[in-house]
Amino acid sequence: MVKISQLFREYILGLSIILTIIGAIIFIFGALGILIPDMLMDSMGFDEALLNWSAYIFGLGIIVLLAGVYYLYEFEKNKRFLMTEINTNKRSEFVKRHIELKKAARHLPSKYQDILAEKEKELKVK
Repeated sequence: MVKISQLFREYILGLSIILTIIGAIIFIFGALGILIPDMLMDSMGFDEALLNWSAYIFGLGIIVLLAGVYYLYEFEKNKRFLMTEINTNKRSEFVKRHIELKKAARHLPSKYQDILAEKEKELKVK
């Protein structure tokens, strides 16, 4: 049985991009509902009851957008750190950063964990 955290870890890049896009759309709709509600009711036919919720939609958009950007940033940061450190051929440098590399790989998809395992095997690090 696959744990949900493993599923999210495998598809974190795609999910964070989707979350960022959805957050941006909700954020823009909420901002437009706050700034120009009359235009939205006249030109697009939105109901006034929906536009009364614009402030809450705006807040939700900020939260979803920031969550998506955060997970996207964390993925890129961990991936970049792992890939730059994995390219070293010095065992001593690898051993110094081994704990940090394992922590970064833990938050990345399994292919990066496999890359780290191969490098550990190559440099004979446990």
